[in-house]
Amino acid sequence: MATIATQSGVDRRTVYRRFDTREALLIAVFQAKLDSAERVLDEARLVDAPVSVALHRYVEEIIPVSREWPLDTRRMMRNDPEANARREEQSARLDRFVERATTEGLLRGDLPAGWARSMLDNLVDSAAHDFAGIEAPQAADLIVDTLLNGIGRS
Repeated sequence: MATIATQSGVDRRTVYRRFDTREALLIAVFQAKLDSAERVLDEARLVDAPVSVALHRYVEEIIPVSREWPLDTRRMMRNDPEANARREEQSARLDRFVERATTEGLLRGDLPAGWARSMLDNLVDSAAHDFAGIEAPQAADLIVDTLLNGIGRS
């Protein structure tokens, strides 16, 4: 808590007045990340926008969320049932979107189950954290091109 207070530029007592425990603080942080991710999912229009447009919107906006909140929401599973339910619903929305992209022929249908979704998640994570010098719009261009066209020579 002291480290969090110092990095936030506030006194430790200020943090403790707002959050009784470290766990309460983490839950609030995870909820904030889930709020941001939900906004991105809504604004990407995963259900009704053309797949390539929705994919680009999602990736371009989720990268800054991942950078702002560099926490793995899966860690909260055992600690916060509400956060877990929200994370599961958000994950299901992305699963349905990837299924739609496959059904519409933009992603290969012969891949192992979950492969395309895993690639999407890993590319976003890599762009957000390993390539933080690349701005989100350019990273989104790279990710969408990689998912839809691959990295091999034609």
